[in-house]
Amino acid sequence: MQFDDDADLDTSEVRDVRGSRIPGGRATVGGGIIGIIALVLGLFFGVGPDQLGLSSGDPDTTATASSAAQVQQSCLTGEDANTKDDCRTVAVVNSVQDYWRQEFARSGETYTPARTVLFSDRIGTACGSATSAVGPFYCPGDRQVYLDLGFFDELRTTFGSSGGPFAEAYVVAHEYGHHVQNQLGTLSRAQDGRQGADSNSVKVELQADCYAGVWANHATTTPAESGRPLITELTEADIRDGLDAAAAVGDDRIQERFQGSVNPESWTHGSSQQRRQWFTTGFRTGDPSRCNTFR
Repeated sequence: MQFDDDADLDTSEVRDVRGSRIPGGRATVGGGIIGIIALVLGLFFGVGPDQLGLSSGDPDTTATASSAAQVQQSCLTGEDANTKDDCRTVAVVNSVQDYWRQEFARSGETYTPARTVLFSDRIGTACGSATSAVGPFYCPGDRQVYLDLGFFDELRTTFGSSGGPFAEAYVVAHEYGHHVQNQLGTLSRAQDGRQGADSNSVKVELQADCYAGVWANHATTTPAESGRPLITELTEADIRDGLDAAAAVGDDRIQERFQGSVNPESWTHGSSQQRRQWFTTGFRTGDPSRCNTFR
């Protein structure tokens, strides 16, 4: 996965609060076994920590601005994205949102951008407070994606993903798939409290996987403000890494790894095979209309 060295990055789409103090409230999820349980239940859930029963304190709690503000200072060009992990996240966010802006415009609609908030340890959101143990998530209350970059190490070491830059890009694109769903009015279907292989929760997650694949199809052809694509190369190996990441976080794979058995009645995200299948559908077709998982 390569970026245009000369491209300018738009750091306004990413808020860096790593190392900040979180005023007010407290997160109820800790590390160790509790953190692992939270990951098993909540990975990529997409609707914020309140839906998992993990929030407490003031739901309007927000992080103070980090004095470091690392990405704003160091992530200026595509060359930075090719050499620094956090800058690569900025570039992926830019690319994903460039695609959805243009896709919405083709349909006569207006895409409303969403920021990604980079945090460490714990964060307060409009959906409540959470620790990094819940994994990446999208909060519809403030329309922001929340991401602790340390999760990508967990994806590889704890969940057995092969890792790689595009595995990380898949995660980001999946979360922005939830933002697209929020704008289209489909995200709320996951909030009916039901679980299981045929639940709306699973269908919403699989659609977000499909949307991630759609973006990947267009990633090297979607022009940035410069008129040139921000991403210049995606290889077959990159796509394999994305598919491997999707499979690694299938409900069946996670349940087998942490519980020793598979219970489809408690699924919230879909099986490894389903997640691979829907990402592939999006990637092969490049057509968001082919991502109707609710049929």
